[in-house]
Amino acid sequence: MSTPSTMSTMKAMQVGRPGGDFELVEREIPEPGPGWVRVRVEACGICHSDFFVKEGAWPGIQYPRIPGHEIAGRIDKVGEGVTPWQAGQRVGVGWHGGHCFVCEPCRRGDFINCQNAKITGISFDGGYAQFMIVPQEALARMPEQLPAAEAAPLLCAGITTFNALRHSGARAGDLVAVLGVGGLGHLGIQFARKMGFRTIAISSGADKEALALELGADVYIDTAKTDPARELTRLGGAKVILATAPNSAAISAVFEGLGVDGKLLIVGADMKPLAISPGQLIGKRRSIQGWPSGAAMDSEDALNFSQRSGVRPIVETFALEQAEEAYARMIGNQARFRVVLKTGNP
Repeated sequence: MSTPSTMSTMKAMQVGRPGGDFELVEREIPEPGPGWVRVRVEACGICHSDFFVKEGAWPGIQYPRIPGHEIAGRIDKVGEGVTPWQAGQRVGVGWHGGHCFVCEPCRRGDFINCQNAKITGISFDGGYAQFMIVPQEALARMPEQLPAAEAAPLLCAGITTFNALRHSGARAGDLVAVLGVGGLGHLGIQFARKMGFRTIAISSGADKEALALELGADVYIDTAKTDPARELTRLGGAKVILATAPNSAAISAVFEGLGVDGKLLIVGADMKPLAISPGQLIGKRRSIQGWPSGAAMDSEDALNFSQRSGVRPIVETFALEQAEEAYARMIGNQARFRVVLKTGNP
């Protein structure tokens, strides 16, 4: 078990203003108040949603702000009234940064849709730092065997694809297609295979085929060579298409590949509208659904499933001080496939 930090200051990478560069700063290590916990951060993934902080695209963000919501670390100190957490426990923190417990969704146990939800790295400082504080209800227990740099992306990309698939209605043996072989898709393919689905990977370019098959896909469909909807129909029609690529045109192009009662499940966000007609929905009782990430217990389930099944993200690691370079690789779609900052903490 680790002991609480004896340091008084920490390194952090903050955004000082909307659109500004990342700034390396020395800050006082924060103290956890009642119901809050201090985490010694070991690794923090860089997610496309960090764009909201970098560019000021989320209403009400207060600056300076430390981004980061894919956090792997250990509890360093607990605030008054915190149970059952204690110093030394291995934990993860994701997008969902806490809930109010009293709004209608919370009273129904639907914490991810809390009307007063906090968001890690937006509502309060996130994981681009050596330490952070977080409400205790946002903590997920993390298996000791998971390396921090591999665990961190599972707190966002991992939980999103895992949670979407396990609630999709598909059963073992069903045909499930994953659109996109990228930051979300390379995890979606692994989860689909490990959940017992007949797994189809869809992307553009022959260069993705070997990786898709290695990750567990039974079949790879290259959209540069063939019509993906026609190929899915030839294979019997998909029960679920997990759309991880944020491209509305590509998503629309695969929709006809759904079979009877098939579901298009969207986790990769594109702000452009889909080109899908009501007739396409009615004909085979098809449906379209979006899926957010999940609350702390969902993260815990995703971490445990990944540890037991061998699902792992492919990561590129950078030092905390290299956040600007690392963010640029992510936002420029150059990373293979998740970018992770290592804080230097043991």
